[in-house]
Amino acid sequence: MVEYKTKEQKLKFYKSKEWKALRREVLKRDNYECQECKRNGSVYTDEHDPEKHKRLDVDHLKEIENYPELALDIDNCEVKCVRCHNKKHNRFQKRRKKIFWDDEKW
Repeated sequence: MVEYKTKEQKLKFYKSKEWKALRREVLKRDNYECQECKRNGSVYTDEHDPEKHKRLDVDHLKEIENYPELALDIDNCEVKCVRCHNKKHNRFQKRRKKIFWDDEKW
């Protein structure tokens, strides 16, 4: 069975024809809408260019490193906006703090 433990293994998988075809199917099935936003009562959609989605991801519900047999299972995938996908994986961009000068010190 194929493993998806290393960054290189995952990258090879996500560049494969099989994944790209499945990704397109999932986007169509989920109507190019973030399913997490939808569950929370809002709709995030992006269908202007199905081949170049930068704001929508196709998420594996059960991660491929733990369930490699489900990597190409359409029922293990759903569309998420980048924000929801990052939230699921605790990937947050750190924002730089603004520094305000305290006039009293100067």
